Amino acid sequence: MLQSPETILAELKKGNFAPIYFLHGEESFYIDEITNYIEKYALKDEQKSFNQTIAYGRDLTMGNLLNYARRFPIMSERQVLIVKELQEMSEWGKADTQKLIENYIKNPQPSTILVLAYKHKTFNKNTNLYKLLEKHCIVVETKRIAESKLPEWITQYVAQRGVSIEPKAVLMIQEALGNELSKISNEIDKLLLNLKKGEKITPHMVETNIGISKDYNVFELQKALVSRNRSQVYRILKYWEANPKAQALIPTIAFLFQYFTKLLAGIELAHLSDAELAQAIGLNSTHFIKEYREAFCVFNLNRIIEIIGHIRTADLHAKGIGVANPNDSAILKELIYKILG
Repeated sequence: MLQSPETILAELKKGNFAPIYFLHGEESFYIDEITNYIEKYALKDEQKSFNQTIAYGRDLTMGNLLNYARRFPIMSERQVLIVKELQEMSEWGKADTQKLIENYIKNPQPSTILVLAYKHKTFNKNTNLYKLLEKHCIVVETKRIAESKLPEWITQYVAQRGVSIEPKAVLMIQEALGNELSKISNEIDKLLLNLKKGEKITPHMVETNIGISKDYNVFELQKALVSRNRSQVYRILKYWEANPKAQALIPTIAFLFQYFTKLLAGIELAHLSDAELAQAIGLNSTHFIKEYREAFCVFNLNRIIEIIGHIRTADLHAKGIGVANPNDSAILKELIYKILG
């Protein structure tokens, strides 16, 4: 049965455990969340030494896996078998051993909780094995979160841990770490070690602990472009040129593309309320709407379309298309000069 990670975690917290969990997909965060919860709470601590087995796919044969799964618990009503990195198990999905696991799936040991964690990619859904898993087991597919939903996810993740976060700090984290939830949650958890309940994560904390400058980042570049503050634009470009690892070219181009496409979507909707406009252009809050309204006054419709064309060209050049010897700094400088006009 295909279910969402949130549904599974809610059931686990109620003490409802299933015989087999098959967890797969590109986003490892929820796979780890479910696996770790079962590892921590399915058994009492005194039961784990005899009844909990943590194995890795690369070290397992199908015979080993099934032998572990069919064992009976010792002084406990259940045992737990967690197979991590299942995608590295050489016999998984092979025709000669597939029947063995298929037979177990159809008739699992009722006293065993078997967790199969197939990480970093989606298992082939067109196979008989997957169809059998979906029919008889709890199946969770974890997909990468859409970038438009990431600020809300970060804000909620922080709030669930009893602290808050400034909107700019949210965007700095997103820009620095992308949309890999495991990486984001790990960095946020490090920040939380030094915070008390009710405190707030600030841009300065993100700069200090995650390594993105609060003054020389794409958000400050965006603001400088809108305010036509050429000296600040040049300072940011100079800083990036001197610190190449501070800001990669292709993510910067992607950010500018997303920003100007939002301007394109919203420029003829400026009459809407802040909340309506934010929803229309894909913002999760009205915090930055004032800056977008200012941008509407600086860039007209034709200019925005022209700039998006320049960004597309820069993206091609960054990927080595249409230019002999691509130079990141030169490509970015040319793009920014064209945006400034």
